[in-house]
Amino acid sequence: MEAQAWPRAPEELEALQRRLGGERPAPWIATGAERVGGAFVAFSTRRGRGAEAAERAWAVAVVLGKGGAVEDRSVVASEVEAGYRAGFLALREGALLERAIRALERPPDVLLVNASGRDHPRRAGLALHLGAILGVPTVGVTDRPLVATGGEPEAQVGSSEALLLDGEVVGFRVRTRSGSRPVCVHAAWRTEPETARAVVLAAATGARTPEPIRLARFLARSVRARDEGRSPPGREAGERADLLSR
Repeated sequence: MEAQAWPRAPEELEALQRRLGGERPAPWIATGAERVGGAFVAFSTRRGRGAEAAERAWAVAVVLGKGGAVEDRSVVASEVEAGYRAGFLALREGALLERAIRALERPPDVLLVNASGRDHPRRAGLALHLGAILGVPTVGVTDRPLVATGGEPEAQVGSSEALLLDGEVVGFRVRTRSGSRPVCVHAAWRTEPETARAVVLAAATGARTPEPIRLARFLARSVRARDEGRSPPGREAGERADLLSR
């Protein structure tokens, strides 16, 4: 499939989100042996001149295989014109993330995206939208809900509380690490809330953030620092620092 044209205007995106949010494709079934991808966008620390100046951004996709080994990764950079607006993240990051995923040798079996899914006013956040464009099952992972509400999970790892939107379960708050805040796990393209929760728990190997997104974030911030002539961030990925040299 060739790259798609992403909406450039809010009203165009709203219409597409309503259509995608109303679709209910056949649910994807996890087997536990999937190649799991993660995607993250880091924005420049240097703002351009003027309120309308474009920002430089780096999008990274990482794919982990059996045992958590890095099988593939990609980095793309571009100017981004759209600013942040809740519910309209696709205008800002969608096209760049698509380029990063398409730059992989082959797509992952399921993709974790730092964005919302069905927890969205029109039930189609960027994680769902990206999956529909790529034809890849997706799961959203964020620090907080977008519009859904739900309780706080218990302290033990693996505990969760449903996130509800108009009475529908659209995701979960999930405790991935003892002593850390829970993450919000969003059902997205072809993933049910329970499947999304299971994928994230399997990918959270001792850290709060699932490993594919954690590595994508580390690499995006490291490449940004290198390109901006700054010192790279602390080695939050430790032994994964060799990703920069690949």
